[in-house]
Amino acid sequence: MNTARAGTLREAPAPRSDTQEDPWAAGGVLVRAAQSGDAMALNDLLGLLTPYVSRLCRPIALGHSADAVQEALIAVFQGLPRLRDPRALYAWVRTITVREAVRVARRAERETPVCEFDDIVWPGSPELAVDIQDVLARMSTEHRAVLVLRELEGLDERSASRILDISCGTMKSRLHRARHSFRKAWPR
Repeated sequence: MNTARAGTLREAPAPRSDTQEDPWAAGGVLVRAAQSGDAMALNDLLGLLTPYVSRLCRPIALGHSADAVQEALIAVFQGLPRLRDPRALYAWVRTITVREAVRVARRAERETPVCEFDDIVWPGSPELAVDIQDVLARMSTEHRAVLVLRELEGLDERSASRILDISCGTMKSRLHRARHSFRKAWPR
């Protein structure tokens, strides 16, 4: 994972030092090669996707983000042979990742009612990070997912609703309730 970069989820992974090419554009080439059975391309694709998948899973699956990352990457690589358009890699991976993170978080909530919220890199002070983590940890998985997709990923309601496989009206309602819950619980 590239720990030198901190930022929002909207950013694509930083290009490797040996190339100035956009890594998501390079992902298309890697997808085609991996679909042809190139093990090195599959390994490079794993290196490209893992940091992004991790950044999406952390705020949704909380303390179970490592499991969500693993499940999402497994689902991505199992579905890779069926990916028709390598240019859709970014959106396709995001959809799979968010769905897996929500699934893992729901399963974890049924098993253990209290979760931890680790490893999120928040801009600003450590106190701000703790406050945000505390508020998010008290929210439902569904509310965390809509906030990640809208506020961190910057998706519109229609796109986010497709990823979560819910109606646009449900998405808007959850987003409204999530924002209200966050503001209500915000200590400042």
